Amino acid sequence: MFAKAFRVKSNTAIKGSDRRKLRADVTAVFPTLGTDQVSELVPGKEELNIVKLYAHRGDAVTVYVSGGNPILFELEKNLYPTVYTLWSYPDLLPTFTTWPLVLEKLVGGADLMLPGLVVPPAGLPQVQKGDLCAIALVGNRAPVAIGVAAMSTAEMLTSGLKGRGFSVLHTYQDHLWRSGDKSSPPSIAPLALDPPDLSEEKGSVQADTTLQGDMRRLTLEGEEEEGEVQQRCGEKSLSEATEDPSVGGLNPDPTDSKTLQEQMDELLQRCFLHALKYRVKKADLPLLTSTLLGSHMFSCCPEGRQLDIKKSSYKKLSKFLQHMQQEQIIQVQELSKGVESIVAVDWKHPRITSFVIPEPSPTSQTIQEGSREQPYHPPDIKSLYCVPASMTLLFQESGHKKGSILEGSEVRTIVINYAKKNDLVDADNKNLVKLDPILCDCILEKGEQHTVMKLPWDSLLNRCLEKLQPAYQVTFPGQEPIVKKGKICPIDITLAQRASNKKNCGRGFQLLLILLPLGPCSVKITTKESLKEGLPWWCSG
Repeated sequence: MFAKAFRVKSNTAIKGSDRRKLRADVTAVFPTLGTDQVSELVPGKEELNIVKLYAHRGDAVTVYVSGGNPILFELEKNLYPTVYTLWSYPDLLPTFTTWPLVLEKLVGGADLMLPGLVVPPAGLPQVQKGDLCAIALVGNRAPVAIGVAAMSTAEMLTSGLKGRGFSVLHTYQDHLWRSGDKSSPPSIAPLALDPPDLSEEKGSVQADTTLQGDMRRLTLEGEEEEGEVQQRCGEKSLSEATEDPSVGGLNPDPTDSKTLQEQMDELLQRCFLHALKYRVKKADLPLLTSTLLGSHMFSCCPEGRQLDIKKSSYKKLSKFLQHMQQEQIIQVQELSKGVESIVAVDWKHPRITSFVIPEPSPTSQTIQEGSREQPYHPPDIKSLYCVPASMTLLFQESGHKKGSILEGSEVRTIVINYAKKNDLVDADNKNLVKLDPILCDCILEKGEQHTVMKLPWDSLLNRCLEKLQPAYQVTFPGQEPIVKKGKICPIDITLAQRASNKKNCGRGFQLLLILLPLGPCSVKITTKESLKEGLPWWCSG
């Protein structure tokens, strides 16, 4: 799921109520954790952020970040731990073991096939289909991947350890792991197991030999868009694996020679100078220091990196701003008790004037190439009309039958041609059209058929459009048009101002978010200001 770069939608601090709900969810999903362990995993006072993102396949994922590391992620209302969490609680999930060479394929997006499992003397852990499991490497109990069992343990053994074993969701070295501190798995010794019975020793040796033969024929299935990837362990030597910098936890970032703290110091100063030079204006002063960080500095952070002051040498924003004040770049004052604000900025300071946004490295450009967000092009929505059974006589001369879809301009052309072909235009007044029996049956009401003999052109055309059944066409860029019958449903949204100067769109806006993916709708948004002028704002989407 995180084999390719994802797109972050929002990053906000968690609320107290959401923190309590998260603790309750963790307790329910992972009952083996004690109260102290849950409190340690979801701290009560320490910083905890909610990051909403879209994976490269479009899945909406919610990630919980504590101390700069992702600890949990939520997908389709299911809660999953990350490898960072499993390194602290290695017994949280039933753990299966595989060979170190398999890890490279798992990181690339492949699922784990059953021939790649290493069967311990005590046997495989007992799981059911759909259970969440951890995957570790031989010789180290620290999990390197998290997946969902594709079958139960009994089914695995019945199949002779063949087929897909686990659908992998998250791995060590994937992009979710890279959003943290990029630490390597700790070394956790395997559990001491009771020796097998002597009567079973011969069978165990035979099973081990068979398993080693299966490893030579190991097949790993990649993601759907990459097709099936077949990997024979003998085809890749250990020297090739060690030469790959992505295997073994090596970071190809050219700043590897610097410590994590030095890198974070540089990133902090870069975001600070970027915000002052290109985002903060003189009219924004005085500016709350929290606003500077949340609204300006975070948005200046390069793609793929995360700004975390706690990992810098300053540890706190106030200490960093004091250092910048000593350099006479800014002036900070406490305008109200306990709240600091930036009251002055020296935009002529050499560090600000000489600052240039660094160009991304070729490596980072290559990583982000596939995940770069494309500009949004809205769909083209066109109103259409469908010919009902009662009007087939009017349209059959032009080659249309019941159910034919027409545009408004086509309907206009057909009606005009019909009137001219049948000499229905009034000779004395060209603006009037005489109604023949077909037109009377199509557009007149029952009470009008003996009283209305002529109609103006605009009235004739409007009546004809009203009698046709409504339809619409939606065309997304690069896709075939989608035609649907029915009206474009209206949604009324009222924007009201509530307490604490908050604006509330009400249930209409929630309904709009639900209906928009299903089809177009006509939206009426009425604001308090527009009501004063009596002019509602209409938009069609």
